[in-house]
Amino acid sequence: MFYSFENARSLIAVALIILIAWVFSENKRRFPFLLTIGALGVQAGLVLLLFAIPNSQAVLSGITAAIDGLADAADRGAQFVFGYLSGGSQPFGATADNAPFIFGFRVLPLILVISALSALLWHWGILKWLTRAFGFLFEKTMNLGGASALAVAANIFMGMVESPIVIRAYLDKLSRAELFLMMVVGLATVAGSTMVAYAVILAPVLPNAAGHVLVASIISAPAGILLARIMIPEEHKAGTPYDHTTALKYQSSMDAITRGVQDGVMVAVNVAAFIIVFVAFVWIANNLLAAPYVFGWLAGAPPTLQGIFGYVFAPVAYAIGVPWNEALAAGNILGTKLFLTEFIAYIELGVIPADAMSERTRMILTYAICGFANVASVGIMTGGMTVLMPERRDEIMSLAWKALLPGFMATLMTAAVVAALPIGLFG
Repeated sequence: MFYSFENARSLIAVALIILIAWVFSENKRRFPFLLTIGALGVQAGLVLLLFAIPNSQAVLSGITAAIDGLADAADRGAQFVFGYLSGGSQPFGATADNAPFIFGFRVLPLILVISALSALLWHWGILKWLTRAFGFLFEKTMNLGGASALAVAANIFMGMVESPIVIRAYLDKLSRAELFLMMVVGLATVAGSTMVAYAVILAPVLPNAAGHVLVASIISAPAGILLARIMIPEEHKAGTPYDHTTALKYQSSMDAITRGVQDGVMVAVNVAAFIIVFVAFVWIANNLLAAPYVFGWLAGAPPTLQGIFGYVFAPVAYAIGVPWNEALAAGNILGTKLFLTEFIAYIELGVIPADAMSERTRMILTYAICGFANVASVGIMTGGMTVLMPERRDEIMSLAWKALLPGFMATLMTAAVVAALPIGLFG
């Protein structure tokens, strides 16, 4: 392991992100110095714990193997229904080795399987125990109220719409700062169902992709907490307490599987619908940008939306640790994530050939885009939360767009913290 300027530059990005959050703070005099130290310490500590301890790579390899097993099981179920479209026996003389990767038949079924499995693990108490353990960590290290700490922990595994259900009985008691914090962390993390899908997309081009995606969602939570607390400080020393009861319950294992499948269908349909719409929007935008060139009004190659993203976000990519010669391609991915959803960003990252981008840059981007912070997700989040808290609709609407900036910066901060660690730590 060794240290270089590439690592040190990322520390400057962390400071800039915190500074930007402070500029937008509602109370600049109440900067949480201790929380800043604690959040950065928790992030670095979790990364070191998950990567630097002896045999940690074996643990990550085990996580990847488990994800591969789940993906293979999902493929078996999908092949039974969709046949060769899901990678089954190929017709017309084709072989399994050159079977096409069709997103709708290879990734969306995986979301259904993971959604049902997550509900079952929650009913059996396994996922509930993990959530409470992380909730306890956040409550003690970051001085969160028990209710918001548990909701933050639930975001790591469940998602921004489902996690408030865990503390449904306490939603009307949350302070404005706690509500904002829950939104920011929801946008800074991802759900378990989509987390596995990202890992499957990246597996061919990034070693231990599943481990990196899992770690990314976990360590983005402290970053989201910190930035939310900077922008809207808690007026009270302690937040809403929690007695460890939960509104998310299933009657039986079969009930958990049934409702998990139903929830998974909603997620899969939403993912497919948003990808169709936003890919169509990209083509519309690119056609409009190309019109002056097609009709001869301007000379040269027409610009594209992706190219514009690359130029706008290249400095951001460079700041978080990406080498300048790869910053343009990385900026494209960051802009795609913010405006066109992280799913499309992961798809574009996954199709970049292994020799066209360094493994370190690909890893940094994996952390930088592992969160729901995008324009479309703001609509999904407000829709879900207003259903759960109709009496706080105006408050939710006023905070939702404000939460997008710290949610996006939280994943950038996570990527910068990872990039700041010594080269060779992840190898």
